[in-house]
Amino acid sequence: MKISIKDIDVNYIQYGKGKEDILLLHGWGQNIEMMKPIGDHFSEKYRITILDFPGFGESEEPKEAWSIDDYVDVVKELMKKLGIKKPIVIGHSFGGRVAIKYVANNESSKLILFGSPCIRTKEVMTRKVKVLKKLKTLPGMNQIGEKMKKYIGSRDYKAASPIMRQTLVNTVNEDLSSSAKKIKIPALLVWGMDDIEAPIEDAKELEKIIEDAALITLPGTHYAYLENLYQVVKIITAFLEGGN
Repeated sequence: MKISIKDIDVNYIQYGKGKEDILLLHGWGQNIEMMKPIGDHFSEKYRITILDFPGFGESEEPKEAWSIDDYVDVVKELMKKLGIKKPIVIGHSFGGRVAIKYVANNESSKLILFGSPCIRTKEVMTRKVKVLKKLKTLPGMNQIGEKMKKYIGSRDYKAASPIMRQTLVNTVNEDLSSSAKKIKIPALLVWGMDDIEAPIEDAKELEKIIEDAALITLPGTHYAYLENLYQVVKIITAFLEGGN
């Protein structure tokens, strides 16, 4: 489905049952498909919303270089147009950075972050290609890997337009510590112990900054949430059903 936000056609999907909403935000260079394995596991009890961020997937590219605030505005407007209040927000990597700033300034019920550094000074794009190759070797992940081949690596930077390259510079260099400190809702941090793009030290620092945060470390890389999908689903279920 497409919806116009900030004069851009934004692609999103919505499915599932239940009165509570889960919003899933993908990482840089990715799309809806990378968050759908999580959404599918919770669609029997929750309404799931996943969008392609502008510049990725089937959403239009911004007409000028954006900042994290611009992406937060898109999420805020999407929630307003869909009538969603106080969603459970789940973000991976760049999507987690957007989630941090969104949750800091908008009503949400809970926050879950996968490999989402609060402070980011650089992005090593070529490493994502290596991670994708490893991800494809996991049971059931080959199909996702094929779908993501054109999104990770080449589209991340090498084949990105000048606008998206500048957007990347704008978004990875922002310090989100002040936003993280404003988060008062329960937060779950799920991190891969071998994550080279968002090192475990970043997760430990983020756990200290967010008032009510818990860190879970798992074997794996920047995509540990997919590499340990069954275990992650169980962890999230306990977090969501365990009360505030």
